[in-house]
Amino acid sequence: MRRQVVIVGAGPAGLLLGHQLRAAGIDCLLLERQSRARVESRIRAGVLETVTTDLLGRLGLDRRLKAEGMVEDGFNLATDDQVIRIDIKRLTGRNVTVYGQTEVTRDLIEAAPERGLEIVFKAADVAIHDVEGDSPFVTWSEAGEPRRADCLFVAGCDGFHGPSRKAIGTGAEYERAYPFGWLGILADVPPCHPELIYANTDDGFALASMRSPTRSRYYIQVPLTDRLEDWPEDRLWNELERRFSPLADRPVVRGPALEISIAPLRSYVFETMRRGRLFLAGDAAHIVPPTGAKGLNLASSDVVYLAEALIAAVRDGDPAKLDHYPARALTRIWKAERFSWFLTKLMHRFPEDGAFEHRMQKAELDYLASSEAMQTAIAENYVGLPL
Repeated sequence: MRRQVVIVGAGPAGLLLGHQLRAAGIDCLLLERQSRARVESRIRAGVLETVTTDLLGRLGLDRRLKAEGMVEDGFNLATDDQVIRIDIKRLTGRNVTVYGQTEVTRDLIEAAPERGLEIVFKAADVAIHDVEGDSPFVTWSEAGEPRRADCLFVAGCDGFHGPSRKAIGTGAEYERAYPFGWLGILADVPPCHPELIYANTDDGFALASMRSPTRSRYYIQVPLTDRLEDWPEDRLWNELERRFSPLADRPVVRGPALEISIAPLRSYVFETMRRGRLFLAGDAAHIVPPTGAKGLNLASSDVVYLAEALIAAVRDGDPAKLDHYPARALTRIWKAERFSWFLTKLMHRFPEDGAFEHRMQKAELDYLASSEAMQTAIAENYVGLPL
């Protein structure tokens, strides 16, 4: 078969790119190694910047988002003795929307057939070939049968472990691994606060967030050596109650876990986002710690830039924007990495830090509490910098 663009990976980045290309009349194919059920069940972040909600709106794929999304005008940074509300609506004129990445993914997949967006799930052994020539192609196996798609361009939206980043080869890599993880629980219980609370407590970081008025997502900082077996549900709920009872508007309500997991934190950028006719976007090129909720939103800005460049090259015969894509994307990537790194440093207790570092965190939060300029800078980054 032949397609104008082959997209590897049917997560949010690949799906958003595919829908943009189809809206411009470009023939594209998405290849995803997991099953549809597996892709739609992944539990991920749920705070959407306007770059993401605006993109879904332009594509006409925001019906459920508008009906079910929770528009948030602020969020909170807390310590053991104070809660600092960042009024993002007043400070920036914009807001964020709480709507789970799982729901975004489902909406994009469900809309694919009527938009003519072809997705192959359970595509095994995907390999990318001849990207430095004029005729790249992608091979895979489907139900044990070999398949091949020739194309003009390949977009790698398949995450850190996918074949796209490996097909780029060596490149400029930057990484910071953090010495702790996030233990998270998702449950059908009302949230303890109407807005997100990021808390820096004596026992470490904690986050109270929500997916809906009846579904909550909580996290606490844990050592990398901790395992899920170390945290039975009662112990985790006890810890959440202890950390949030002085900070939240309402008590922490307990309920059976829909999902419990421990995720390590890291910052990572692979600056070589292009090799010939292969381009990277989303987690294939960068990873941010979840502090600040930049992962999906950063993927959205990547694919806005990449879709614009691919449309100009394929439909309009103008490849110049492809040359500028990595630089445009990386400018925003590094600013998002900086904010996620800053907020992670501010709100977590690092095991190597001592009394001085803790006092510096306290001083920073005290300054933030009284400085509208500092609050504005945080609000601008939280709602998303302009494209």
